[in-house]
Amino acid sequence: MPIVVNDLSYQYGTPGNTQFALEHVSFTVEEGAFLGIAGHTGSGKSTLVQHLNGLIPSAAGHVTVDGHDLGDKAERKLARSLVGMVFQYPEYQLFAETVYDDVAFGPKNLKLSEDEIRERVLTALQRVGLDPDTFKDKSPFELSGGEKRRAALAGVLAMRPKYLVLDEPMAGLDPNGRSAILKILDQLRREDGCTILMISHSMEDLARHATRMIVLDRGKIAFDDTPEQVFEHAEELFALGLSVPQMTYLSMLLRQKGFDAPSVYNDETALLEWIEGRIRHA
Repeated sequence: MPIVVNDLSYQYGTPGNTQFALEHVSFTVEEGAFLGIAGHTGSGKSTLVQHLNGLIPSAAGHVTVDGHDLGDKAERKLARSLVGMVFQYPEYQLFAETVYDDVAFGPKNLKLSEDEIRERVLTALQRVGLDPDTFKDKSPFELSGGEKRRAALAGVLAMRPKYLVLDEPMAGLDPNGRSAILKILDQLRREDGCTILMISHSMEDLARHATRMIVLDRGKIAFDDTPEQVFEHAEELFALGLSVPQMTYLSMLLRQKGFDAPSVYNDETALLEWIEGRIRHA
């Protein structure tokens, strides 16, 4: 059963001076999807994802995870065991003396056996590309920025979540670090069937990896479709303070100039071949 958000609204502020962060938001996340969430700063993205495991209790509307209603305290505990959360700069949450102890923190709270904890920790480290023999006994504060990000992600994966929710997980990483994290997420979805929900400002990342996109604007859903269909609305996205993938933008400019350039959003091959063909026949 999927994640279902039904008529969710959330207000913040003081009595008599409130503002909607979310307003009548409804959508369903099917199992195995990679849902990209985009929107300008203040559009409600982080507020939305914090409702998905009950970090913010739903005051108006309902959120259910595999049928568990997050508005119910007992049900919320069950739902949280299914949803892993990775925030911006998750490495700031590292605290233990060793990488092993940090990754083991969640499984230990589940009261698992030492053998099960060890298996989960070593598997999670391998999954994020940190060799256990090299990293498990290191202090997490000795790691590079990208390694810290991976160690923090391993701590979430060791809980074996069915749904993984990430709020700008590549913030501050160099291109190699970004690519490594995205590769991990694709493997989790492909090999483990993990459902991914990711906030990102990078339209290139969403174009290449998301199977579906939701665009928020002032707490409301402006678009909910495949990346290809969302990026067909480039002008509307620009008006919302957002962008489109660079190759999509180039293709759009060429078509506006009267050229018969192909419409692309995640694969530059067709556009490059078209440009090469124009050059050969120039």
